[in-house]
Amino acid sequence: MTPHDAHPPAPLLAPPHDASVAGLRLWLRDWVRWLRGPRAEVRAVLARLDAWLHALEADASARARLARAWHAWTAHGLDWASLLADEGMARRPAFWAEFGHRLRRRLLPVSPETSDASEWFGWVFDDPLDARWLAAVPARQVQRLARLLALEGEAPTAATVWWPALLDAVGICVAQVVVAGFEPELRQRMSPAAQRSRVFHELGRRLDALRDALATHGWHAPPTQAALQALRDGLDECRRAAYTVYAHLDEHGISTAVVFRLRQLRERVLRAKRLLDALGSPNTERAALHVLARLVRASHEARRIGPLVARTSQLLAQRVTERNAETGEHYISRNRAEYGVMLRRALGGGAVLGLTTWSKLALTSLGLTAFWGGLAAGLNYAAWFVLIMLLHWTVATKQPAMTAPALAARLKHLHSREAVLRFVDEVAHLLRSQVAAIAGNLLAVIPAVWLLDAGWRLWRGTSLIDAAKAEHLLAAHQLWGPTLLLAAGTGVLLFASSLIAGWVENAFVLYRLDSALAHHPTWQRWLGPERARRWAAWLRTHVSGLAANISLGLLLGLVPALLGFFGIPFDVRHVTLVTGQLTAAVAALGPEALLRGDVASALVATLLVGPINLAVSFYLAFRLALKAQGINAVNRQRIQQALAHRWRKAPGSFLWPPPDDAPPRS
Repeated sequence: MTPHDAHPPAPLLAPPHDASVAGLRLWLRDWVRWLRGPRAEVRAVLARLDAWLHALEADASARARLARAWHAWTAHGLDWASLLADEGMARRPAFWAEFGHRLRRRLLPVSPETSDASEWFGWVFDDPLDARWLAAVPARQVQRLARLLALEGEAPTAATVWWPALLDAVGICVAQVVVAGFEPELRQRMSPAAQRSRVFHELGRRLDALRDALATHGWHAPPTQAALQALRDGLDECRRAAYTVYAHLDEHGISTAVVFRLRQLRERVLRAKRLLDALGSPNTERAALHVLARLVRASHEARRIGPLVARTSQLLAQRVTERNAETGEHYISRNRAEYGVMLRRALGGGAVLGLTTWSKLALTSLGLTAFWGGLAAGLNYAAWFVLIMLLHWTVATKQPAMTAPALAARLKHLHSREAVLRFVDEVAHLLRSQVAAIAGNLLAVIPAVWLLDAGWRLWRGTSLIDAAKAEHLLAAHQLWGPTLLLAAGTGVLLFASSLIAGWVENAFVLYRLDSALAHHPTWQRWLGPERARRWAAWLRTHVSGLAANISLGLLLGLVPALLGFFGIPFDVRHVTLVTGQLTAAVAALGPEALLRGDVASALVATLLVGPINLAVSFYLAFRLALKAQGINAVNRQRIQQALAHRWRKAPGSFLWPPPDDAPPRS
């Protein structure tokens, strides 16, 4: 940077003498942009600041204008306490209200005449890199600036300017913590010991004791330091009392509103402690700059929507994945006996899906409009999926979204070679289970559809579908068409159904619907007290499975219709349902159709649909589980190496279970 670049333009040396509050903010924004420069390099920023200070010290008129403008602004338009306490904090008491507030701040421009300190502060420091150079400004430059901002004959000190604003900001934070601690949503969920304690009652008194000690003895006196430590301890006690709510959430279900309030209470406690650190810092100037830099970072963080959603929904995602992990354990076979059970359950599921294919083809012949046809198809799928669940059979493609969290749960314990090998064993168990499930479904759905077609011929004299419909089905499932992409989209729907299942199960527990139904007068009148309790307990056990199957059926039926409304072509490519439809098409065209090239292409595409369904749904569920459990990638390389070693040494272990008496693999 050349000296000419560092020299401030004349309009930026000081604001005009008749500038309004809005004019001062406009001038300050332009000054910060000039100071920041094109790349916000710290060394260049400090050089510009030094050049500006030199120029201001040499111009008495500009110095006087700046001092008068600063004092006029602080006297009428700048509330340091609220800015220090509230900048970067959620402005709304509820998650969705805060979500809407942040969305509006991102979409709508800011007026320099706003009375909201947070809005103009973020408008002036509109680059996240501002925090970096603010924290690097040396104390001597801050001292020079403080002298320039003082009116003639005035010598402001930290005791008269900085400390009162910090104390007031601490008071705002303490008040917010106390209010949060008395909110019924939190207090009713605290542990009995936390409810009996009076930590929130005492917090305000500890702040008053600090104010009295500071006024009587000064900052560095032992009574003041004792009062400061008491206030710190009180803040920590409030946070620990609030954290007992998490145990209640783990047992009784996650509420995003409660999690949001807990995180806001935590942020308020941390802000208050940081302000106390600045209050007691021996270097007032450096403390002020670090607080300002933190406010800039908090201001930009408070405008981001993604972190708000991620932080608030993390515990809900953890609850969903933990529930799915418990369910997913039932879908993993670890020996030949369990492998055989999985295969038999998949055969039963495939046979029922043959009936599903028949009923789906029958519905398409009704000629319903897009929405009603999609709703009918969705209800059809949901009914058959629920029947499969009640019969304790299985649908292959529903498994990965449930088994991925069970697999991810074992990543917490990868601290030794044996743990990594056990994880590889779990991967092998999972893949074998998927192979068995897909094989069982396909081996059953093909003869089931063929037998249904044969029975229909005997009864009605025609196939389930006519030749034109069969040709249309073959054309829609070609290898070089959109089939594989649609299979990936279907995998997303499979994952979405697992999320819905976990969310519904969490809500069922959170609102204690099993107890509510068991004691509901209408239920007891219809079913009797004992049967009402049994049905409520059964729903508590099976609500996740019911939600998963019903939601999956409705998604498979309605999503194509809804996307079609917006002109987005989409169709379901579920491996078992596709196999059933192609079987019906070949049955309608006759056995000689097996020799046709388009039939071979459709069969190859169908063989790829299953792995794509599984891979997409498993990947999404696994990523969610990793994020929810806070697992990093430290052991990822070790896992990849162990999997590659197992594949080279025993590839068959991923497809077929070893004998029950086989030694463990290394």
